[in-house]
Amino acid sequence: MVKRRFPSKTAPPVGSPASQLSGFMAKYDPAIAAEGRSALATLRRILPGGGELVYDNYNWLVVGFGPTERPSEAVLSLVFTPRWLTLCFLLHGAQLSDPERLLRGSGSRVRNIRLASAKDLNRPAVRALIGEALSRGWPGFDQRRPRRLIIKSISAKQRPRRPSR
Repeated sequence: MVKRRFPSKTAPPVGSPASQLSGFMAKYDPAIAAEGRSALATLRRILPGGGELVYDNYNWLVVGFGPTERPSEAVLSLVFTPRWLTLCFLLHGAQLSDPERLLRGSGSRVRNIRLASAKDLNRPAVRALIGEALSRGWPGFDQRRPRRLIIKSISAKQRPRRPSR
């Protein structure tokens, strides 16, 4: 099932959610887009049966992963910036065990890791953080449900997606 919500001032874009996400990623430098596609493939293997919530907002492209389609239940998000990818731990990021001190941020809930490449998602310390975040998330991901890609919002005005050279 695909749900789309758009502000009343903008018309819904044409195309499937997958083709729209591909178009959003194409705005980025090819190297960032390629790493993003690889990171998304890895996260989809780790998080089957969840909802992918896509926000092409003013600052960045954000793909949130949660067990349901409710943004408040998203556990992780992958953020595309012009120069790197960031993995955000949303629900209990500040409470995660982090013996290798990978997590960045000082908020009361969210922490993040700047990814040097999509391969960082396979590092044991990163996988441990993802596993702990998933164990704290409620309700759990139901692997029997099909993955759902949902375009939640598209900002009409956006910052440049490629770094200035």
